[in-house]
Amino acid sequence: MDADLQDSPDEIPELRRMIVEEGFDMVSGWKKKRHDNTFTKNIPSKFFNAVTRRVSGIKLHDFNCGLKAYKNRTIKGIEVYGEMHRYIPVLAKWAGFKKIGEKVVEHRARKYGKSKFGWRRFVNGFLDLLSITFVGKFSKRPMHFFGLWGTLFFLLGLGIAIYLIVTKFMVRDFSLTNKPGFYLALTSLIIGMQLFLAGFIGELISR
Repeated sequence: MDADLQDSPDEIPELRRMIVEEGFDMVSGWKKKRHDNTFTKNIPSKFFNAVTRRVSGIKLHDFNCGLKAYKNRTIKGIEVYGEMHRYIPVLAKWAGFKKIGEKVVEHRARKYGKSKFGWRRFVNGFLDLLSITFVGKFSKRPMHFFGLWGTLFFLLGLGIAIYLIVTKFMVRDFSLTNKPGFYLALTSLIIGMQLFLAGFIGELISR
């Protein structure tokens, strides 16, 4: 929980009860009524939560609430690094802990310190979400991601190359290397091969 006294420790017994008696793997607090600046924190937070909810499929209203309770095996089964603390519910889901609950908690006005939330943190949070989503979905099957995009780029480049070659034979004064399509085909073929090889190497590493 945060150290600025905005979170109420009176919520802890009920959070613990939901873990012990109702069998949740983790319970996340929901600051339903917030005492923060609407434009600098509340609106960005709502947008962030909506995106995270859509991407992860976890029906929580407040992913970043500091008040959370976990089973011992849940918190030991995930790895938190950098600023990934805001995505603990997502990490728990990817680790196989599917029973995630939510409880409305009291949120108090700030008495001490100042908010560390800013646009830089908002952008970093979005990038972390992309990273954690990618790792969660494709860490065990990287070829499904890199192979798909590699194949699409390779087929695009191959199609353009075949078109240019056929046109070269049909049109006498056709200059192959002076056409933008030639460089587009070449670039697409190279990108496609690199992505496919990245997926192949990723499969070897994951095994």
